Amino acid sequence: MITEFTLSPSTQTGALGLMHIKRFWSKVMLRRANQLNDDMWRQEWQMDKTLLSVLGLGQEQTLTYVFQYAPAFEEFEQWIIRTAGTPPAEQVDKFNSLFFKTPAVSESIPSILNDEELAFWAQNGYIIIKNVVPKADCQATVDVICDFLKIKLNEPETWYGPHTSRQGIMIQLFQHPLLQKNRQSARIRMAYEQLWQRTDIWVTTDRVGFNPPETDTWKFPGPDLHWDCGLDLPIPFNLQGLLYLTDTAPEQGAFTLVPGFHNRISEWLPSLPEGTNPRAENLHALGSFPIAAAAGDFVIWHQALPHGSRPNTSLKPRFVQYINYQPADIPLQQHWL
Repeated sequence: MITEFTLSPSTQTGALGLMHIKRFWSKVMLRRANQLNDDMWRQEWQMDKTLLSVLGLGQEQTLTYVFQYAPAFEEFEQWIIRTAGTPPAEQVDKFNSLFFKTPAVSESIPSILNDEELAFWAQNGYIIIKNVVPKADCQATVDVICDFLKIKLNEPETWYGPHTSRQGIMIQLFQHPLLQKNRQSARIRMAYEQLWQRTDIWVTTDRVGFNPPETDTWKFPGPDLHWDCGLDLPIPFNLQGLLYLTDTAPEQGAFTLVPGFHNRISEWLPSLPEGTNPRAENLHALGSFPIAAAAGDFVIWHQALPHGSRPNTSLKPRFVQYINYQPADIPLQQHWL
């Protein structure tokens, strides 16, 4: 295995002037060659994700490119520019400052959520923020997704065709001016800042979702209820979020979660018989609830809540965009239980 000392240092930059980028590239290349162990791969993953946020790149998108083409570092930077453009200088400077001990700049925390909404959040572990993106932008984003998938909303027979970027209901579409505009919604950012109680958070470049109605030949592929984190207790605070791009009813493949489970998981996990895989349990039996909301509404949830989508038994597809904000210094979970 390769030791840390063979990797490029985080302070080494390339043509983009961005720190950590050459170290990230070298780690992926070593991982590709099975020369980087799991612990070292995971150790800096939150910083790696923050780097990709600055670059406007999706995680799977980037790893797939490097694993497939094994580019030289200069080629990797050129691919970044072709794919997502040159990162803004102020974002580069802000990210580079993470590698130096500079005095923290105190910024006021927004108060976009009122006391009633915060009480609902504390009890249920999720919140719906209304009208964070104009409905016209939501419809335009739906049009972008349809064009990308080569489907037509008024022709249901086109909804089920194969596409190289289609992974179940997840669509590997990351870069588009409208997607980026939605990510930069001031109200979405302020809600995350208030819940995190800090302003030094970074927006991720995530994908979109398309969940069409079930038919005799096409059935909901998941993901059903799950967690995207390790289950070693205590579950660390972390957030996830999605934007509804269309008015979505409960039976329309709505986003589904178990309200309040962040307050129960520390008792539920130890109560399971020894050797039980908690991820294989009937999580719907814990009290799953589909979230109906309108186009332009945004759902944020605590990562300790089991969550997922559900079969779409309506006549209309569900469209969403996944958007999240995270700090660069989230502590590493040691185990994936």
